[in-house]
Amino acid sequence: MDPDLHMCIIFFKFDPRPASKNAYRLEMQTLHPFVKQLVQVLPLLQMRLILAANRDELYNRPSKAADFWGSNSEILSGVDMEEGKEGGSWLGISKRGKLAALTNYLEGWPNPDAQGRGSLVTNYLADNLDSFAYLRKVSSEGHLYNGFNLLTADFRANEDTLCYYGNKGSSEPIHLKAAGIYGLSNSLLETPWKKLQHGKQLFTSVVSRMLPPDGLVQELMHILKNCELNTPDPAQESQGVGYSKAMLRALSAVCVRSPGYGTRTNTIILIDQEGNVNFTEHNMLNCDINQWSTNSFHFKLQE
Repeated sequence: MDPDLHMCIIFFKFDPRPASKNAYRLEMQTLHPFVKQLVQVLPLLQMRLILAANRDELYNRPSKAADFWGSNSEILSGVDMEEGKEGGSWLGISKRGKLAALTNYLEGWPNPDAQGRGSLVTNYLADNLDSFAYLRKVSSEGHLYNGFNLLTADFRANEDTLCYYGNKGSSEPIHLKAAGIYGLSNSLLETPWKKLQHGKQLFTSVVSRMLPPDGLVQELMHILKNCELNTPDPAQESQGVGYSKAMLRALSAVCVRSPGYGTRTNTIILIDQEGNVNFTEHNMLNCDINQWSTNSFHFKLQE
């Protein structure tokens, strides 16, 4: 068995500029109704966040599909039900505008007694700390966990913030202030593994097109289900000492497929200028790569 089979990949387009939201809202108020209707079919001009993520895991690891939980059922996420790790998550968002996403850092022979990383996501979603303050707190405890990367975001009416911390990189969190397209796999943010570069190229191509939300979700799901191998990749292989060659080869795809392990959840999150959230999740059923369920949630942030 390979040492630490809990992987993920995330692509996201983020625009933190509050002026663009304010300008958009003012412009929409003054537009002729016909023109307003036309603008609304070009939603990519309005998007604050476009996120596409895969969760790779043992097919038989118990977990709950995404649903609302927490006080007043305001937090939306999947939940890990593995014994000893119950209640953790890999990706979630709250109606208050808090979002968190986790990937593990590929490393050989991690500490079996380390704390569960899934709690890093759920603790943030339930906490009152802002995204950067939370990561400062996490960074002071980073040595208690095996390798991980954590994204935390706050979506507010006056300003959006998105921050990153990886406990195998800088000791300080990073505030992602620049609008742009980012990729995070199982190394540090933007580490140019071939699978990340390939997926990011596909993601960039899709989000640059003027697609309605349903079409955007459909195209992003195609990317998340891309099983093309991106080998050889010396950077990934050198980090994956302790893994079998067969597993490293399987892990080189955006969508991982190997016996008993691979991509079992695809998630798309869209947040537009008005705070409308479109959350779509595909989940594997019965440990069968040919059986999938779809959960979709639509709600407005309480900004």
